[in-house]
Amino acid sequence: MLRVGLTGGIGSGKSVVARRLVERGAVLVDADQVAREVVAPGTEGLAEVVAAFSDRILDADGALDRAALAELVFADDAARRRLEAIVHTRVRARTAELIAAAPPDAVVVNDVPLLVEVGLAPAYHLVVVVQTTVATRLERLIRDRGMSREQAEQRIAAQADDARRAAAADVLLTNDGTLAQLHAAVDALWSDRLLPYEENVRHRRAVRTHRVTLAEPDPTWPQQYARLAARIRHAIAPADLRIDHIGSTAMTGLPAKDVIDIQLSVPSLADADGPLAERLADAGFPRLPGDWWDSPRPAGSGRWEKRLHGSADPARPVHLHLRVTGSPGWRYALLMRDHLRADPDRRAAYLMLKRELAAAAPDSGAYATAKDPWFDEEQLRAEEWAAGTGWRP
Repeated sequence: MLRVGLTGGIGSGKSVVARRLVERGAVLVDADQVAREVVAPGTEGLAEVVAAFSDRILDADGALDRAALAELVFADDAARRRLEAIVHTRVRARTAELIAAAPPDAVVVNDVPLLVEVGLAPAYHLVVVVQTTVATRLERLIRDRGMSREQAEQRIAAQADDARRAAAADVLLTNDGTLAQLHAAVDALWSDRLLPYEENVRHRRAVRTHRVTLAEPDPTWPQQYARLAARIRHAIAPADLRIDHIGSTAMTGLPAKDVIDIQLSVPSLADADGPLAERLADAGFPRLPGDWWDSPRPAGSGRWEKRLHGSADPARPVHLHLRVTGSPGWRYALLMRDHLRADPDRRAAYLMLKRELAAAAPDSGAYATAKDPWFDEEQLRAEEWAAGTGWRP
């Protein structure tokens, strides 16, 4: 099963995207619909809302008058937080029930207007954000929902801004064009990413890149790492393990293979082989089969064992290295990252080597092995730098 979080500002066209995904075959869990269900007449949720805001938020039939409630809470941050505390817990519980009832091979789309605001992004395999200019959203809210301009502006201001939503997005769908353009983008997302992603998660299959191609520096690599790390942290909770961005994509301005390298620190390899591995696989980070280790430096000092996981997402390759805290391989990954971050000349020398090796078009294994002699020498410089600066991992 693939869990997709779908969100967007009010008036962005998020519901249009949800309907199109359902037409393609997705199972939709609509948070707004669930929110109505948990405060329906006769529910404990409605009773608690009335206790908090009085019966003035009820209509003549005893049902929740959503317009009256909105008028109260959208102009009052404290009131809105009080309402959210009542409703969100019930919505999450009911949502979990609906997701659990979906088929094991389903792509479940959870349409959540406040997904970013309430910090739900790490709970999904993928977050899709629908983004539309504020001017267009205002026009839609006034024209289609009968709001005054002031009401529409209040609703938009009460939600996260575009920059905050974009930071949470694995996929950003821009909805400033035609309906046909939006449908085409959704269809491509469904066939090219969501379906293969679901199949990979279900079969515990990671995406591998075998040919080395250097990409120009992507300023969003740190942001992508942050989303992945949050997803990993959510998956392994309540364990509180150190997670680090390592490798070339962790160095600003350095061309690299477009693969995010992440180090997860574990107490022992036995811990890495236990339930932790299954939790990571469930979250979209399956273990790669076989034995994995880092090349020892200096040579002959014994191999540095680790576990290696990848990503089931066909559009975001990841190498997730599980190394024992304090082990030589664990320390080396952090040392070389920090040393090269601190020394632009050595970073430039490393880039020259990378370009030479990539031009020879080796596969990933040969490329990694070919870098070993350079790193054998560079480790000596790194240790001198660490001693001189008092560096600690």
